[in-house]
Amino acid sequence: MNGEFDPNERIRVLESKYSYLRDRMVLINENLVNEYKKLNQEIKVVDSELKDLKNDIFEIKEALRHVLGEMKNFARKEHFQVLEKYINVWNPFNFVTEEEVLELIKQKRGVKNTRKTKKSKEEQSGHL
Repeated sequence: MNGEFDPNERIRVLESKYSYLRDRMVLINENLVNEYKKLNQEIKVVDSELKDLKNDIFEIKEALRHVLGEMKNFARKEHFQVLEKYINVWNPFNFVTEEEVLELIKQKRGVKNTRKTKKSKEEQSGHL
């Protein structure tokens, strides 16, 4: 038989090509499955991180709401201006301390006592 058109040779070549293609297909399939598993794992990680980020954003929003609520309770500039006017009217630098008041009371009592003593002496000398 001639090598040009030997059916057995032709079949063997085709079988070899088929076997090679099948092996390549199996290898490609395995690679696809492995890549699919890796991709799924990465998607799970990204999904978990996304959930964490959403949770963090929610907590930040709640903290911001709390801060804004507290800021509403802060005194405004107008309130400080009113207080400043009262302070300027009252002029607390002219206030006396408790110690100064007690000292003034002692001094006044001393003056009264000396007056009473003088009156008592005058009355006693007048009655005698």
